[in-house]
Amino acid sequence: MDNAGYTTLTRQSGLLREMRIVANNIANSATTGYRQEGLVFSEFVKSIDGANSLSMGQGNTRQTSFQQGALTQTGGTFDFAIEGDGFFLVETPSGERLTRSGAFSPNAEGDLVTFDGYRVLDAGGAPVFIPPGAEDVAVSADGTISSEGNPIGQIGVVQPTNPQGMIREDGVMFRADDGYDPAEQARVLQRFVENSNVDAVTQLTRMIEVQRAYELGASFLEAEDERVRQAMRALSQ
Repeated sequence: MDNAGYTTLTRQSGLLREMRIVANNIANSATTGYRQEGLVFSEFVKSIDGANSLSMGQGNTRQTSFQQGALTQTGGTFDFAIEGDGFFLVETPSGERLTRSGAFSPNAEGDLVTFDGYRVLDAGGAPVFIPPGAEDVAVSADGTISSEGNPIGQIGVVQPTNPQGMIREDGVMFRADDGYDPAEQARVLQRFVENSNVDAVTQLTRMIEVQRAYELGASFLEAEDERVRQAMRALSQ
């Protein structure tokens, strides 16, 4: 295979990855706290003899958008949204994780948990406990939880030290290996949840563009394959 064929194959591989990412974004456009993903293409250029060069593109770096999603009022006592930069801190079997999905509820033991049953943590890493029978539960902008005016805990809202270094583990959970600090400027809103920040219309448009680009590349590879076949037949005669 010549250079043009290899170049097209690397492009096709990147387009296929992007198609999967775009499809996943669209599928999660209604998922609470979901962060839109994109694919960054890079170019490798090699000078061959000073005059000619070989250029190959690769799409292998994912980029997450942390743009604020729209807030929806639910009326749920334990539904929370973050306004500004910051994440809720939760405990999973694999360790502490960060999320923007704030649809919580107390479990049978009184611990505040996520939809998947992971315990919500305070800024110190301790589980947030809601006493049985707690009434008039309210949450202030800094995450402090009170019952009938008496503080009973505080939801941990943190900011990763290196936001671009976070690793997505599923749709709404992130791992921050570089650590995190308290998110001083973030505000917690009770009875709200944050919607996905996916722009569905833009993503649908991008899906069509990627599909057409992939089909164009496939047509080129088919034409190139036929050209090589014809050349081999001519040489064998």
